[in-house]
Amino acid sequence: MLQVTDVAADAAACCTPLTREAIDADRAEDLARKLKALADPTRLRLVSIVAASEGEEACVCDLIEPVGLSQPTVSHHLRILMEAGFLSRSKRGTWAYYKLVPGALGQLSQLLDVTASRPVVE
Repeated sequence: MLQVTDVAADAAACCTPLTREAIDADRAEDLARKLKALADPTRLRLVSIVAASEGEEACVCDLIEPVGLSQPTVSHHLRILMEAGFLSRSKRGTWAYYKLVPGALGQLSQLLDVTASRPVVE
């Protein structure tokens, strides 16, 4: 017989939705920084492009044309996404490659999931 594990319970321990309990000032500041990083349309597009790339990784050289901005401006946006914990960076030769941090977007979505903390009304 297979044992069933409730992974939703484990996820809730990591990231309790905002509607379940009040968060402290440090947690609110961290969350605001993450939301601010994603609140920019260019950064949302960059996260989307990286996430849709093979291996959830993309070279900065492949991110410039899709967003229509200069390389320094794209690098600035990528740095903000790295500082917020959404992307990691590795250097290969002269180019930087950006990879989606596993679980970073999932943790944020769990935290904001209002339906996870409210009973379903039928």
